[in-house]
Amino acid sequence: MTDSQKWLVLTGVFLCGWLVYLLAPVITPFLIAAILAYLGDPLADVLEAKLSRTTAVILVFAVMLAVFLAMLLIFVPLLQEQVLTLVRRLPDLIVWIQESLLPRLSARLGIDINSVDLETVRTTLMENWRDLGNIAGLLFVHISDSGQAIITWLAYLVLIPVVTFYLLRDWDHLLQNLHSVIPRKYETTVVILVKDCDRILSEFLRGQLLVMLALALIYATGLWLAGIEFALLIGMVAGLVSFVPYLGTIIGVGVAGTVAGIQYQDIIHPLYVVLVFGTGQIIEGMWLSPWLVGERIGLHPVAVIFAVLAGGQLFGFVGVLLALPVAAICVVLLRYMFEQYKGSGLYS
Repeated sequence: MTDSQKWLVLTGVFLCGWLVYLLAPVITPFLIAAILAYLGDPLADVLEAKLSRTTAVILVFAVMLAVFLAMLLIFVPLLQEQVLTLVRRLPDLIVWIQESLLPRLSARLGIDINSVDLETVRTTLMENWRDLGNIAGLLFVHISDSGQAIITWLAYLVLIPVVTFYLLRDWDHLLQNLHSVIPRKYETTVVILVKDCDRILSEFLRGQLLVMLALALIYATGLWLAGIEFALLIGMVAGLVSFVPYLGTIIGVGVAGTVAGIQYQDIIHPLYVVLVFGTGQIIEGMWLSPWLVGERIGLHPVAVIFAVLAGGQLFGFVGVLLALPVAAICVVLLRYMFEQYKGSGLYS
């Protein structure tokens, strides 16, 4: 590759980033649709062996829509009720902190707690708990502040399913078109790199999503059997952040242990919480992650966190959506460059 070609590539990358930054609000539904199509394409390929592509896509699309509606109709009301109950209990929690926990800390550590005014916080929560607990009401108030926001949300609701369907139907055709424009000189290398990127992304996105859902189910079920309040809410949150090793466990044990201590005021129920999350970690480490994610995805958890934060800082929500694909591409390119370096005369 000549110097002029290198500068052309760098200019193209810069212009693409600039366009993403400018068109972030418009690109968002298309990126969400592309991710959904990418996740559904393997199942569509399996069904396509026995059915037509359109029929296979319709079935996959129906399954995805059914899952979304089930979550909307079943889990959202349950989560809303648990959030509402949690907000109702917050004043009691503040009283417990002020009358029990802080005096003990003050006695043991010599900390002055007179300046900590939790009564005002408790009073405010008592006056506004209905609004704080009503998720649907908060969302409606937020999007009702502007007619433009309402139009945007409606456009998303219409665009995402439509674009997902068409991308899923034409996914293989789009890949063939992209393949046809690759310079013949670099075709073999580009195809190998793209396959590596696809392997990393598929293993991470599809596998980690299943691991997160499985852990959320394990945590919520275990906490419910232990009689812990807000089991579904805590389990869902711990499962969703479990893509970072031990983060879900740390958050879950901390929150659920605190809730168990306040609820029962004994030692056995916090131990139940530790047992639930310990069991979840064992199941994840021994079966879920090796089976669903694979042992060598090439994306270190620190790289994942940095990619998500950097993408969000640079491009907002669109950057968060693009973070993992870009991180996977960077990992593959860096690995390829390192292999080329080891085979060069400079290394030897």
